[in-house]
Amino acid sequence: MRMTSLFLRTLRDDPADAEVESHRLLVRAGYIRRISAGIYSWLPLGYRVLRKVEQIVREEMDDAGAQETLLPIVQPLELWERSGRAQAYGPLMFKLLDRRETAYCLSPTAEEVVTSLVAQEYTSYRDLPLNLYQINWKYRDELRPRFGLLRAREFLMKDAYSFDVDVDAFRTNYQLMYDAYHRVFDRCGLTFRAVEADSGEMGGSESREFMAVAAVGEDDFVWCPSCEYAANVEAARRGGGETAPVGAHVPALEEVNTPDLPGIAGVAAHLGVEPRTLLKSIAFDVEGKLGLAIVPGDRDVNELAVAAALRPKPVRLYGDDDFAAHPELPKGYIGPNYEGASVVVADPGVRAGSAWVIGANRTDHHARNAVVGRDFDVDVWADIVTVAPGDPCPRCGNPLAVDRGIEVGHVFQLGTKYSEALDAHYTDERGEQHPMVMGCYGIGVSRVVAAVAEEYHDEHGLSWPAALAPYDVHLIAVPGRGEQAANVVAEADRVYASLRAQGNDVLYDDRDVSPGVKFADADLVGVPIQLVVGAKGVGRGVIERKVRSTGERDELPLAEPVDPRSK
Repeated sequence: MRMTSLFLRTLRDDPADAEVESHRLLVRAGYIRRISAGIYSWLPLGYRVLRKVEQIVREEMDDAGAQETLLPIVQPLELWERSGRAQAYGPLMFKLLDRRETAYCLSPTAEEVVTSLVAQEYTSYRDLPLNLYQINWKYRDELRPRFGLLRAREFLMKDAYSFDVDVDAFRTNYQLMYDAYHRVFDRCGLTFRAVEADSGEMGGSESREFMAVAAVGEDDFVWCPSCEYAANVEAARRGGGETAPVGAHVPALEEVNTPDLPGIAGVAAHLGVEPRTLLKSIAFDVEGKLGLAIVPGDRDVNELAVAAALRPKPVRLYGDDDFAAHPELPKGYIGPNYEGASVVVADPGVRAGSAWVIGANRTDHHARNAVVGRDFDVDVWADIVTVAPGDPCPRCGNPLAVDRGIEVGHVFQLGTKYSEALDAHYTDERGEQHPMVMGCYGIGVSRVVAAVAEEYHDEHGLSWPAALAPYDVHLIAVPGRGEQAANVVAEADRVYASLRAQGNDVLYDDRDVSPGVKFADADLVGVPIQLVVGAKGVGRGVIERKVRSTGERDELPLAEPVDPRSK
């Protein structure tokens, strides 16, 4: 492709809304353009990269025994009502009415549609196992789209769905997909980890996220350098156990004045104690009633862990609107002994301590010397703190590490949640009916593009791995203005034709712009190999080669054919 014909405009300035490197560079290098918040056009360079990720995914899905299909983007909302997820997804769904006022949604995912499809077509144990996948656009009305392609309202996703007769058969399908995911992300060049995760609105008994390691990743994940344990920070748990409480010698509860000090750090400094000696009482809603989550002052509450401790009751942490609706609650001064709490959930670390500083349940006041069982009671004990670096591994006990990552894939063990709701049953050899056991497997295809861009770039621009690069070679003609200019252009044209004849995808910079602009754009676009045809090189019978990822330069003979990958 000649750059004089390519639909491309590189930018010298960063986009104003870019917060991460992938967003900044993909826009500047002319791969994508913002159309609206969280919605992007894929320009020719970007679409070539996207298609290469698609192809890798497609090859590995086919090899794993999945069959490609294409499901509708517009889905009847009635299916989501049958599964019980219409309300759960709520404002995340783009909803619409047709002229008959029948309700539809733009697909955020496809469990309902594919399950109803299989329920119509397959009814016997002889039909199973089955694994269907698609690569299609998905839509989620994110409250705050950000990070470019990483949190978009429109995104390309590969979603697969397996159907089996029982859990044992399902595990075979699940393992095939789990292994295929490792191959996909290896081939894309990503540094990644498969981590335990919360299933969220998808449901099911278990799930694993595939996290691309990235310094600016949107999610934290926990991993153990000493064993194979890894988990999303929302699903991570600590090892170890608490010590026995000590409270017999602790003086009686003593109220102290803490004016304008609703935060842990301020109270600790005012009282001359460590933050870990205070207790946080985090308010949450549980079925319309007030609940309290209690953790040591130096730890954060894991909302998903609180929800898991009270499942199946829905849990939601209080926000500013909740406190505004309940002015009787002394925000920042609530203690674990607040009389209006319907349930108190506490981390085991609370049981291990004594002489806690707690909120006194009235503004500008705290209380010293609180002891669990004497001054306040706990209804549910559960590991509800967010895991921090250095916490013991739940498997081996060694210190855990915390990294940031980008979720690029997720595999779910769905069980029979959707098959029961949508009547996907099969008849066994004895004539008895059973719900199909399902799995779900997603890869964020457009997210992979962003994740790779996050990992493969430097201060000059993108630096694609060969498997995903939009072109194999970036050929740059630098003819200058002298008598040799026409000869240089002729040599560059010849090399371009030769490279293409060898089967290379070539991006040929034949523009009439300065060498500096051409070299800057080449580094920005990030094709793995740059070949420069210039007047001095032609005079000496050589072509200059630069490896984009390392900056290494050498020269190749300007003889036909030029092999850009020769050692």
